Amino acid sequence: MPFHMHFLADDLLSSRFAISPLWETQEAIRTLRTPARQGYHLPWLRQIRAVARGLDLSPFQLVMPRRGHNPDFLCPPPDGIFATIDEELARVRGTDPAVAREDLARALAETPGAAGTAQGRALLDDPARTVHELAELMARVWDTLLAPFWPGMRAVLEADVAFHSRRLADGGPERLFADLHPKVSWSAGTLTVDRRADHVRMLGGDGLLLVPSVFVRPDVVSGFDPPWQATLVYPARGTATLWTVPGPTPEEPLIRLLGANRAAILTHLDSPATTSALARRHDLALSSVSAHLSVLRDAGLLTSHRYGHRVLYERTPLGITLATGGA
Repeated sequence: MPFHMHFLADDLLSSRFAISPLWETQEAIRTLRTPARQGYHLPWLRQIRAVARGLDLSPFQLVMPRRGHNPDFLCPPPDGIFATIDEELARVRGTDPAVAREDLARALAETPGAAGTAQGRALLDDPARTVHELAELMARVWDTLLAPFWPGMRAVLEADVAFHSRRLADGGPERLFADLHPKVSWSAGTLTVDRRADHVRMLGGDGLLLVPSVFVRPDVVSGFDPPWQATLVYPARGTATLWTVPGPTPEEPLIRLLGANRAAILTHLDSPATTSALARRHDLALSSVSAHLSVLRDAGLLTSHRYGHRVLYERTPLGITLATGGA
């Protein structure tokens, strides 16, 4: 039973991308109890396992069922493209208790008997306290399990936004949604998401919010009823190399031609990245990486694109040929 989102002409103009630390926090919590997702994140799981044991995530197990409605107020659609975790948590804390109670009751109803448990009743009896406690628990999950890894995660998410923004600009929604996710398809102004729930949403000029996610893989999440903006959370490109970046070793002729550092940067740049991300990856000073990137760009091996306040670098066809030996 699919989820249909019907676009008007204005919806294409109003659609936008956003990066959400809060969504990553929610999906990381879900990953901790979803074995099908864990294979993508084993290095992360090994590093956070001991700390995660010290967190009581049972409230989320009740209000975040494996299938069905999750409370919308826990992850409201981001206002801007680069929302901070503090900005997003402030919006959660500002939720109207009456709205939260209705949202929580709907989520608890997805699990038979959950609303009648002592913990379920406590969540509903004092929704203002529940909002505060869930926001604080989200903050602890972020601080302990995700914040140390956020620079690398953000670099992956920014590269994904740049890639898909170009696809949208070059070929419209047909090209954007062609390979976004196997369960997502576009036809005649309607975006269809294959999922268990049967739902129709007329976007009505508000457009669609597209949120790439590291932790949602292999799933795709769609939803939000009015007044929230319709949102699609999809797996970001490049997550396979996020936790470990072995990368190929530059060939000796390429090292002799470019030098070891430039050869390594070019060889490992298989997806767009910022100067700071490359500096972390190669353990080099920002100034050194910036100088190497300038040389590679001037030689026609790299191109750069500005996205917001950041500049993303990627290989040109010539750069790809040199880095891969034409393979």
